[in-house]
Parts: sequence; structure tokens; C-alpha cells
Amino acid sequence: MPFSVVPSARPRRLLLAALALLASAATAHEFWLRPARFVVQPGARVHVGRWVGQDFAGARWPGQSSRVEELVHLKPGNLRTDLTGAATQADSLQTTVALDLPGTHVLALRTNEALISMKAEEFTAYLKEEGLEDILYLRTRRKLTDKPAKEAYRRCAKTLLLAGSSPRADTTWRTRVGHPLEIVAEQNPYALRVGASLTIRVWRNHLPADRQLVQAWVRPLDGSPVQHLQLHTNLNGRAMLRLSQPATVLLAAVHMAPHPVPATADWQSIWASLTFAFPG
Repeated sequence: MPFSVVPSARPRRLLLAALALLASAATAHEFWLRPARFVVQPGARVHVGRWVGQDFAGARWPGQSSRVEELVHLKPGNLRTDLTGAATQADSLQTTVALDLPGTHVLALRTNEALISMKAEEFTAYLKEEGLEDILYLRTRRKLTDKPAKEAYRRCAKTLLLAGSSPRADTTWRTRVGHPLEIVAEQNPYALRVGASLTIRVWRNHLPADRQLVQAWVRPLDGSPVQHLQLHTNLNGRAMLRLSQPATVLLAAVHMAPHPVPATADWQSIWASLTFAFPG
């Protein structure tokens, strides 16, 4: 099955509408990590913001440290540091990291489950917007299309940063952290040139996620409008994104299934994201 890339027709929302969504209970849209700087000198400390919204626009995530299940920092040489305890000592989550070694660094955050409830028509519209056609079909088959839905969702977000230059032997950028849904770069985006294509691979429960929809937002560094593409993975869980100009990039994917504990919720979703810069 070949790679598939489709320019998105998904409408961009007005800021007020986005803020209204963020203020509502139904906030299970894209969640991503946004460093103050993607490229720094070795030894620099970087604050990594947590954002939630749509179309690469939104607001700071209001979640408290109690929502964080794991926060890890992967350093060059695949050195893994668990930051969960230190980051969650206070109610407000702390996500400032020191990039002390030259090369690529990955910061990965995983949350626990949170619950949301939606009216039937709201849930149907939400499933259509996110491309969750299999859940739409399942609800129709089970005669649930006129029923409200309760969803348990969790976030799995990663960001890829660069300190100095990346040594040839550096492979941190392609290291999997073990999230239940995870997007992994198969080339180092900081080493690619304009016009190159970046292959990504999506893993679901440690297996390649075939036919997975991946939303891609590309924000050019020259200030031109954000581009939105829809990628579809092949049978090996891979998709390809052409990098036509220097930009910051957000990749996002969601998987939903019936909740294994029906008394808790009807559906369980996992939202994965990966952010990085492409200097070109």
C-alpha cells in the first residue's frame, strides 16, 4: 500500500470558537509540546509549553500535575531520565529541561485518562471531523447513533529538539519511548534539506499502525499561513511528509476503541503528537 498525502479541506476555526471549545468539557483535540526554542546551544535550559487546540493554534493546557502519568527526557546516546517525580512535585506542572549534551533530545509526556461526555449529535460530528470512520460505523451497527457518549481520553505528546549539532552516531530522534500510540521520525529532520521527504512511522500498542490517519500542520518560518495535510500510513505504519520550506511541524494522530471497562466509559481514545523544527 503506497503512502497517501491529501491536502486538507478541514476549515480553520475562528479564535473565539477555538477558545469556546477549550473552555468546554469537550477538549479532546490536539495536544502538543511547544518549546520556547527548538534549536539551542548545548547546556541551555528550555521551557517546553503544553498546548491544546486545533489547527496548530490554541491555548496553554490547563491540566495540573496530577494528570501526568509519565514525563521522560531522552538524551543523545539514548540516555533516559524520568522527570515525572520532579515535574509533578507542585500542583503546576514543571517542564523546563536542560539540554546539556550536543545532539537531539526528546521530551515525552503521557497523561492518565480523563472523561468527557457528549450529546449524540456532537459526538457524531466530532468523529467525522477526526476521521474516525470505524467508530462511526460501529455506532451505527450497534444502533447507538442517537445515544450520548462518554469517552475516556489520554494524551501522548513528544517534542524533538536539537542542542548544537547532531553527531552522526546520534539516533535519539528515532527512539521509541513506549507510548500506546506513538509517532516516530525515521530520519533526523534537523539533518534534512529543503525538498526532502521525512518518513514517519506510527506505532499502536507496540505494533505498526496501518491505515492510520495522521494530521500534519506545517508553520513556515517566514510567517506565511499554516499548511494542513492529511497523511495515511501504509501497511507498515509509515507515511511520508515532504518538507518544502523551513518550518515548525506538528503531527497528530488519534485512535479510538470501545473502552475495556464499559462501566467507566463507552469509548477510549489515545491522542499522540510529535513536534519538531525543520531549519532546512
